[in-house]
Amino acid sequence: MIGILRGKVWEIEASALCLDVAGVGYEIAVTASVLGKARMGQELTVYTKLIPKDDELALYGFATLREKQLFLEMLTVSGIGPKGALSLLSALGVDQIETAFAAENAALLTKVPGIGKKTAQRLILELKEKFKGLPGGTGEGSLGSLAGIRHSDALESLLVLGYTLEESQRTLAAIVKEQPESTTEEQIKLALRTLSAR
Repeated sequence: MIGILRGKVWEIEASALCLDVAGVGYEIAVTASVLGKARMGQELTVYTKLIPKDDELALYGFATLREKQLFLEMLTVSGIGPKGALSLLSALGVDQIETAFAAENAALLTKVPGIGKKTAQRLILELKEKFKGLPGGTGEGSLGSLAGIRHSDALESLLVLGYTLEESQRTLAAIVKEQPESTTEEQIKLALRTLSAR
């Protein structure tokens, strides 16, 4: 599997780019956040997921591991394909999508072209429990400050270490609630201590 690609940006299109990796050009359908970082001729690192599509293989790219993880979570929901998941990420971003799931805000999701009411409700029904610690959710704790880059870095570090999105978010939610001024390094250490004790 191709998990990460690093190379020079060869071409940039409306929702895709071509990345030159050691002389091989990879066509990748990417999120808006990746396009925002892409500059012609400059090196770029993209988290990727290879998915079979009809009679070919399609490559999807993400700016962060957290973005890729949410994409994969959405693909587990019946009726949601890579194109729809990518559109949601590009239009709303990770924080807004997760908050919409937690708050059961289907109206926000339906603002994205191609996402109807039934699809939005199905996404919320199947994924809301994984994000209930977020603002607007029904769980205890708050990940509101996780929208800040320090906390996103902590979350991403836990994902890289192999912990799931759900357990990482819940653990960080409890830490942020108890110690809202904690640094990224402190959050990671506390989270690892908590998770390893389980």
